[in-house]
Amino acid sequence: TMDRTLPGPDHKASLEPGELKDMVAGIRAVERALGDGKKTSRPSEIKNMAIARKSLVAARDLAKGETITAADLKAKRPGTGVSPMEYWDRLGQILDRDVAEDELI
Repeated sequence: TMDRTLPGPDHKASLEPGELKDMVAGIRAVERALGDGKKTSRPSEIKNMAIARKSLVAARDLAKGETITAADLKAKRPGTGVSPMEYWDRLGQILDRDVAEDELI
């Protein structure tokens, strides 16, 4: 509205031009703060990724030809191997090599 004192039910609940401009500026600031929605690592994070992240490792000695079960996997540092996010994808796979306990899968 141009003036909240005008008669009618909508004017009292409406924004005046300056307030609308401020609201739009606030919305644009929030949009910038939210970013583009793409999760990317910052340079400072990349240095610590291998140390801070975890990888899937064998929970026991596994032989070539064995089928991977939940009891066969655990997650440990460093994060230089297969991500624990792939845990469910690895279950049921058949090993193509021997894997020692605590060795990266």
